[in-house]
Amino acid sequence: MKKAVFCIAKDISQTEIIVNQLKSAGFSSNDISVLLPDKNTSKDFAYEKHTKAPEGASVGGTLGLGVGAVLGWLVGIGSLAIPGVGPFIAAGPIMAALSVAAVGAAAGGLTGALIGVGMPEFEAKRYEGKIKGGCVLISVHAANSAAIDQAKEIFEEAHAEDISSTVEAAVSA
Repeated sequence: MKKAVFCIAKDISQTEIIVNQLKSAGFSSNDISVLLPDKNTSKDFAYEKHTKAPEGASVGGTLGLGVGAVLGWLVGIGSLAIPGVGPFIAAGPIMAALSVAAVGAAAGGLTGALIGVGMPEFEAKRYEGKIKGGCVLISVHAANSAAIDQAKEIFEEAHAEDISSTVEAAVSA
């Protein structure tokens, strides 16, 4: 059973460091997810509604220098609106998972969507508050305990916050 390891990055710079370290450690772009609020679509981020992996690189170029470098490498970049919460930029497997979970999470907002992807409720609530405050949620899929430990070590070395892991929920496409 796969696990997901989660953390909160304070900003895009810290996100870039973490994603680059995960990439250097051999984690696949298919295993890394990033979720951040899309607060400044006209200033800092372009608003892209497509979620097709081949377009990820071109979308990355439109997101701005720092964000493009981080998210352009990841799969499935796009914008996601969660009912009652607002727009987010998401990349990686979390994009598809949150899209499916958000359909049934209209009343639960981001917390409901995160619970829908297998996160315990108390952690989902904590993460929602931080993401709404401008932080970035990063998750990585880990197939074994060595990968879990490696991801946690990368998060710790980068001074990420709220590091945790959970068994992933199965999400149908």
